[in-house]
Amino acid sequence: MQNKGLIRLFAILFGLVSIYQLSYTFITNKLEGDAEAYAVSQISEAEEDYVAKREALEASYLDSISDNTVLGFTSYEEAKTKELNKGLDLKGGINVTLQISVKDILKGLANNTKNPVFNKALADADEASTNSDDTYLELFFDAFDNIKGDTKLASPDIFANKGLSDDVNFQMTDDEVKPIIRRKIDESIVSAFEVLRERIDGFGVTQPNIQREGNSGRIVVELPGAKDIARAQELLSSTAQLEFWETYPQSNQSLGNFLVNANERLKEILEPEATEEEVSKPESEIDSLLSDVSQDSLDMAQDVNPILGKLLPANPGSHAIARAMVSDTAELGGYLRMPEIKRLLPNDIQFTKFLWERPSKDAEVVDLYALKSNREGTPRISGDVVSDAQDTFDQFNKPAVSMTMNTRGAKEWEELTGDAYNNQTGIAIVLDNKVYTAPGVSSGPISGGRSEITGTFTVNETKDIANVLRAGKLPASAEIIDSFVVGPSLGQEAINSGLMSFVIAMLFVLVWMIFYYGRAGVFADIALLFNILLIFGVLTSLGAVLTLPGIAGIVLTIGMSVDANVLIFERVKEELERGKGKAQAIADGFGNALSSILDANITTGLTAIILFIFGSGPIKGFATTLMIGIVTSLFTAIFVTRLMINAYTSKKGRRLDFSTGITKNLFKNLSIDFLSKRKVAYIISGILLAVSIFSLATNGLQQGVDFVGGRSYQIRFEQAVNPSEIAGDLNSVFGSGTNAKTFGAANQIIITTNYRFEENGPEVDTAILNEMFTHLQKYFPDGTTYDDFKPGGTAEDLGVLKYRKVGPTIADDIKKSAILAIIGSLAVVFLYILLRFRKWQFSLGAVVAVFHDVMIVLGIFSLTGSIMPFNMEIDQAFIAAILTVIGYSLNDTVVVFDRIREVTGLKGWKGGEHINLALNSTLSRTLNTSLTTLIVLLAIFIFGGESLRGFMFAMIVGVVVGTYSSVFIATPVMFDSLKKKIAAATGA
Repeated sequence: MQNKGLIRLFAILFGLVSIYQLSYTFITNKLEGDAEAYAVSQISEAEEDYVAKREALEASYLDSISDNTVLGFTSYEEAKTKELNKGLDLKGGINVTLQISVKDILKGLANNTKNPVFNKALADADEASTNSDDTYLELFFDAFDNIKGDTKLASPDIFANKGLSDDVNFQMTDDEVKPIIRRKIDESIVSAFEVLRERIDGFGVTQPNIQREGNSGRIVVELPGAKDIARAQELLSSTAQLEFWETYPQSNQSLGNFLVNANERLKEILEPEATEEEVSKPESEIDSLLSDVSQDSLDMAQDVNPILGKLLPANPGSHAIARAMVSDTAELGGYLRMPEIKRLLPNDIQFTKFLWERPSKDAEVVDLYALKSNREGTPRISGDVVSDAQDTFDQFNKPAVSMTMNTRGAKEWEELTGDAYNNQTGIAIVLDNKVYTAPGVSSGPISGGRSEITGTFTVNETKDIANVLRAGKLPASAEIIDSFVVGPSLGQEAINSGLMSFVIAMLFVLVWMIFYYGRAGVFADIALLFNILLIFGVLTSLGAVLTLPGIAGIVLTIGMSVDANVLIFERVKEELERGKGKAQAIADGFGNALSSILDANITTGLTAIILFIFGSGPIKGFATTLMIGIVTSLFTAIFVTRLMINAYTSKKGRRLDFSTGITKNLFKNLSIDFLSKRKVAYIISGILLAVSIFSLATNGLQQGVDFVGGRSYQIRFEQAVNPSEIAGDLNSVFGSGTNAKTFGAANQIIITTNYRFEENGPEVDTAILNEMFTHLQKYFPDGTTYDDFKPGGTAEDLGVLKYRKVGPTIADDIKKSAILAIIGSLAVVFLYILLRFRKWQFSLGAVVAVFHDVMIVLGIFSLTGSIMPFNMEIDQAFIAAILTVIGYSLNDTVVVFDRIREVTGLKGWKGGEHINLALNSTLSRTLNTSLTTLIVLLAIFIFGGESLRGFMFAMIVGVVVGTYSSVFIATPVMFDSLKKKIAAATGA
């Protein structure tokens, strides 16, 4: 081997760098373990809310030592930024895909125009976007072109407005305007990206991740370790529309008359048959209307008076006009927004805006405010005047938010506070259409532009409000179209199960290699352990994220690394049997195996690249570790193993047999006539394919929420539960599309539902979770609360451990990406094999074998999906498994084809005899590698955790079928399609 010294130096440096990179992870784990132990020693479980107190103490401990030098070269703060990143499934947290509304941006650029052509084009784009892969902007342009007539994008009431006057003028054609609008849209999405990044930086999680998805307007945010899920969702989707309004006083006569008239009109709308005799008409003054309602008659009043029966008198001295139960606010708000009710507003208050107070935690009653508005519905001051915001404490030492305004804001604030002082009204501070506070002004106009938001806040809430105000508002609404939530306890379980499967797989492989290859197996084992070190070192240095599928990818890499060493050792044994000297046999064995190793790893690498391109989240993690593992496996198998073998055999008297007494004569002198059995194989495979296709046509596949949209909840109970009984309870609320099935242990289930799955927003998620908890509460121990039940709740190992929500649009996109990934991988591999073997018949055999393997895996999932005791839904992880099966099947097939090409190149075809010779010579490698990989996969299947079982089952079936197809399908198909050429070449 040339350049041994250079390779040895590179290997040593590579190993040292990997150890250095991983040292940061060991440091942070050690210090965080110390912090946890300290918190446990200081706060007992007997204390109320001990979990939150321990977390706070841990954070305080780590903060106090964050700058201390550790081991003389780093600190905890620095090490935390360089440690191995763990994904959500290992750490818990939240992953969301946000869709920035391009429609909102377009409306803003057009200054909310009323132009009918513009708005019709938006409506048409809305409709087209449900069934198109094009971006919303292109769909809008197409729709506009179809209906525009003489209207231009550069019309004064569309884009040639004052706001875009520097970019668009009246003389421009549509083709000139379109690139400008594209640029403006892209700038707005970049702005949204930056706003979200600023908010996330202030949220307080380590190693957050945020990235754009091309030019689709989608932004993916991952917050590993985030425990307050509702807070995170609210922070990400809030538009931060800060506004300042002047309020109407409680005593306003016109408001009192309006509420009376609105109440009477609603009675006519809701109950046309009601007569005036059934109720007595209330008085006209609003205070009189509300103050004399007795609690005893409240229920009856609510039935008779749809508005007045649900309103309560406001607190004296406040600037609210009334109060109501939180549970009634949605209904009352709907009434007050009805066009026929709004028309009843008197002229002097006809543009009044009604808003509710932001309810504090556990509040039962909230205030209703009447705000002075105008025809356009614009506030006196908007939030863009805020130049800075800080979380602070008010004069009563309660959490508050302090704001500083720019010069324009300071002037407008002085005018607004002056008007409020003169009119003795309040100033409502509104964030995202909720009134946070509405103080009065007691000492005249306030200059300087400083103000404060007070209310019933927690410290975290004031931090988030200040964070959002500093970052600014999103340029358009951001809907959460895909979210994935994992509780921290489930993450720890995943680490434990992943580690268990990893250790068991490693031990088996290490022992097997020594059992089969003796001392040479020891060298392979050392190279394998070095390979694992390099994989983790590269992952850490690249800042990649380790996920549970990523661990599966590393374990699969173990099998691939073994495959390379098996190929080499089998070739060395062949060379020794031919009578070559020890040194020459080793050199030729490594050289002859190189082609097969490269071909096999390149085909697997191509599928991994396609997985990375089309996959998302954990699938990218699997593909990343697989790609890294392929490179490091090649290096350790080809170079590191050879360095050790050469160093050992270079000393005189040392013997290296590449086998043991038990395995020495295994698979020797085989002469199986594989080709003569191809017709039997065709019949068997034909039957399997027919059954699979029939089952797919009749039973179909269980599609997960990834592909059909909906919500999925993994819920754990204290005792075993009956999923059919739970499904029955929930079907009465969520509809017949709700399913429940056991997931692993009998006390754990997966619930999937498409109930309200087209609706977005944290409030919808919370409402559904509340309804679910109400109907499932009887299955939990007495005293279990909603806070225990919700994702990331206070009960560590009960309630919702994992939650997934996929909107209909992104579900379609995932499905299309999956199909493209499979087709793309087949096409790429077909072309690669065609280039390598120069005969399309080889490509045909490989692709037919892959098609055969995929169809049988799908068929088995279709046939057994309803009876297997683990989840067999078709989701993104399953697609990753299918692509890996494709890669493995091709790996096996390419090794066989490579040997066929070698043997027939030296000896000719001889009708097919030499094909059988080639197959027999690779049988040892095929069975050895397949057995090793199968045991590795079984270790993950059994010990790797419930979420990986369906994924692993697909791969286990794929390995078995792939091994069979490479010998009995790929080779016979290649031979049959080449028969005429072979016959012509041999003269038969």
